[in-house]
Amino acid sequence: MKVMNSTKFSNQLTVVLGGTGKTGRRVVERLANRGVPTRVASRAADPSFDWGDQSTWDAVLDGVTAAYVSYAPDLAIPGATDHIRDFVEKAVEHGVRRLVLLSGRGEEEAQRCERIVQNSGIEWTVVRASWFNQNFSEGEFLDRVLGGAITLPAGDVPEPFVDADDIADIAVAALTEDGHAGQIYEVTGPRMLTFKEAVAEIARASGREIQYVQIPREAFAAGIAESGAPDDIAWLLDYLFSTVLDGRNAYVCDGVQRALGREPVDFAEYARRIADSGVWDVSSSRQTAVAS
Repeated sequence: MKVMNSTKFSNQLTVVLGGTGKTGRRVVERLANRGVPTRVASRAADPSFDWGDQSTWDAVLDGVTAAYVSYAPDLAIPGATDHIRDFVEKAVEHGVRRLVLLSGRGEEEAQRCERIVQNSGIEWTVVRASWFNQNFSEGEFLDRVLGGAITLPAGDVPEPFVDADDIADIAVAALTEDGHAGQIYEVTGPRMLTFKEAVAEIARASGREIQYVQIPREAFAAGIAESGAPDDIAWLLDYLFSTVLDGRNAYVCDGVQRALGREPVDFAEYARRIADSGVWDVSSSRQTAVAS
């Protein structure tokens, strides 16, 4: 097990890009618990941060020593590479000395962004993640879980779903401790599950009847478009199901073990935890809590 020492980075200002997202808010919470001065970067924050408006970047980077970079909605989106290149250059100009990049497994576009960070001349760590468990509880598939049927174009190709809490633990370690610079942590859960098997775990934990229905990719894409989802989200979901879920990521990695010296959270453990929280409870009181 790695034994890490805290560094002076734990006493200086860290910025969390995407600080209200699935991993970002967890990183912010953990940094706060460690007493690390932290700036949340988002459109709603003060100062505001917008990937599409470089005039917002200087204020966010002012006085920052370390940065967690989570790009929304995904590094695979066209234009992400240019944004990452420009942001990294700006960060270096401002004296940022440590970058932690959240990346995606099996995405060529994401790995181009990784190389930009790796060539920045400052300390870097890449957290290359598989599909998040939390997509079923605070993301794109929650409404489908509550509705009792998850309809997706994913077949029998398994995915080693990873827990966002594991990602956040690694990110915070890399931001505040020695020993993680120059590392690519490819993070997964401890086992592979098909989407059908993952849904069965959720049904078992929640005590509800939830079906998994495989549909053609074309029907899924049409449904996303009709739902009014933003174009970049519609493009991303189509890309992920048509490209990334082709079997290229059907293996388990040891990134969590290497970074933290412990086993990753299992999907069944995640499902029990979320079921106990009531997020998947469709009673009227719980529906009100979820919607609020």
